[in-house]
Amino acid sequence: MKPNIVILSGAGISSESGIQTFRDANGLWRRYDITKVASPEAWQHHPDLVLDFYNQRRRQLQQVQPNAAHKAITKLQKYFPVQVLTQNVDDLHERAGNKNVWHLHGELLKVRSEKNENLIYPWHKDLKLGDLAADGAQLRPHIVWFGEAVPMLEKVLPLVNQADIFIIIGTSMQVYPAAGLAHQVQPETQIYYIDPKASGLPLFNPLKVIPEKAGRALPALVDNLIHQYCN
Repeated sequence: MKPNIVILSGAGISSESGIQTFRDANGLWRRYDITKVASPEAWQHHPDLVLDFYNQRRRQLQQVQPNAAHKAITKLQKYFPVQVLTQNVDDLHERAGNKNVWHLHGELLKVRSEKNENLIYPWHKDLKLGDLAADGAQLRPHIVWFGEAVPMLEKVLPLVNQADIFIIIGTSMQVYPAAGLAHQVQPETQIYYIDPKASGLPLFNPLKVIPEKAGRALPALVDNLIHQYCN
């Protein structure tokens, strides 16, 4: 029987496509006070600044393309049942052909009513004050901001529990509660951790650390898994 594979991806996989991240040396945290652009308080007190920040991110997203790591996941899904849990708000997984993608922190190309989180709309242009949902409320980015609950977590926990192989890609494993998903796998689940700054994790599972960029390491791992289980 082929193993169930669950992938947890973070900013590192998108940065190889040119997406700016928060934690890099030249990342967004050095240019922005995160409390003023990615929190409910920021939205309440400075909505124009919040909208400008996400409008810039949305424009940039439409200028980049998926990279070799995203494409490697598409290849993997031809051979195995694969679920992709991503902390990223971009659509690079989808554009690469990845299926079964779960966005833990929301999606940059969607907006929602600030009063009803279930009123969600696709959105590719700038979002402005005065753009309203069907309920008459202002539209806001469909993003899980700091201090907000992560409703997708409960939905993906059963997937994590059923994983035979858990692959962590391009994340510092410092952003909770998403980083805690690695503690929800079964004790015998094989874990691979791919990131240039990857080191050992406080887990009892079989763990292989691959301190390389996703675009190089993931295609090689995918080929190894296909060779191991499909030949």
